[in-house]
Amino acid sequence: MSTAAQSVSATYDTVLRRNPGELEFHQAAKEVLDSLAPVVERHPEYLDAAILERICEPERQIIFRVPWVDDAGRVQLNRGFRVQYNSALGPYKGGLRFHPSVRLGTIKFLGFEQIFKNALTGLPIGGGKGGSDFDPKGKSDAEVMRFCQSFMTELHRHIGAETDVPAGDIGVGGREIGYLFGQYKRLGNRYESGVLTGKSPAWGGSLARTEATGYGTVIFAREMLATRNASFDGARVIVSGSGNVAIYAIEKVQQFGGTVVAVSDSSGYVYDPDGIDLDLLKQIKEIERGRIADYVVRRGGRAELRTTGKVWDVAREPGGVKVALPCATQNELDEADVRSLIAGGCLAVAEGANMPCTPAAVNLLHESDILFAPGKAANAGGVATSALEMQQNASRDTWTFEHTADRLEQIMINVHSQCKETAEEYGAPGNYVLGANIAGFVRVADAMLALGVI
Repeated sequence: MSTAAQSVSATYDTVLRRNPGELEFHQAAKEVLDSLAPVVERHPEYLDAAILERICEPERQIIFRVPWVDDAGRVQLNRGFRVQYNSALGPYKGGLRFHPSVRLGTIKFLGFEQIFKNALTGLPIGGGKGGSDFDPKGKSDAEVMRFCQSFMTELHRHIGAETDVPAGDIGVGGREIGYLFGQYKRLGNRYESGVLTGKSPAWGGSLARTEATGYGTVIFAREMLATRNASFDGARVIVSGSGNVAIYAIEKVQQFGGTVVAVSDSSGYVYDPDGIDLDLLKQIKEIERGRIADYVVRRGGRAELRTTGKVWDVAREPGGVKVALPCATQNELDEADVRSLIAGGCLAVAEGANMPCTPAAVNLLHESDILFAPGKAANAGGVATSALEMQQNASRDTWTFEHTADRLEQIMINVHSQCKETAEEYGAPGNYVLGANIAGFVRVADAMLALGVI
């Protein structure tokens, strides 16, 4: 085993020892570290400066109590997190996730991925992530507001436009961002609009931010398909999830001439062979906060709700599938699901969510020669547009939707080019995982070298 490979292995052993039980973080760290032996062999200065060890250790981990009062007058208690992972390239940047599954290991895996995702955008932002095990589902607006105010009462002392800029994620949309920003403004007695992104365009948000993650994922997939002289035109597509990322991935697929035939939520999945009615899905999910079962009822018998199996089973339906876009949550697509995609003639998979494919699924995707885009590359459009929102806030400016969307498209084209060219440089053409990991790592590592041992 080479010195570089030994150093990578030793770093992963240290991650396991220092972070027991944090399986998602272990998975994310291994996925990146497995790509880095060639680059540290070429750049021994990274080993001399212990860059591998330092990049795996967060600069700061914050855990706090979040007490709040429900509508019945009972005191409830949740736990809040913010992991400020790496600020070598700029202020920490990453979303807040409100979901019962959130724990420290979840936030660390997301924050670690965010370092490299943010680096790939080419914009001056570091990596971080936060959230709480609070579940906004089934809560009244008043309860969500009281929780957000309590959460921000603690978080506000750790963030700022030049320090740490949170955004939304699962369970944190425009409503939650509004309540969080209102409390931050109240506590600080200043209108620091750049401290949170994902705001409403009516009060400092960026047009195209809502659409950015889904749009960006599909743009990246389009660039991948082009390397095989293929496109979305006439393609059948499966999208998992039915939230913000999924909805705007569907919208962009339709703009590119494709047909999305399935979406999902935690209750099951919808198969709509004529193509998802996007206007109806938006009405149910964005306005009514309903479920995909409501979509089936109102689709008038043209769609089918399936509560057994997984959305990827649709690949085995007549007509197969050309592109799969996992846009729900981590580890949702496993090896068996890849076999369904292979059987359906799938050509490309692009992760709209963060780490939705299991390691076994990724290995099989590579073996099968299906084009595969990891989330840190494919879904970087969301954080890229958040950084564009920060630019607008800093200059007290507002851009048109078209201007921001054009910037987003160019950023995603550049991210694809970086990943593709880096993979080729390191002798692994078509391996977007290796390309993304090395390209993101090198940018952060060079900045860390420049800043000294900190």
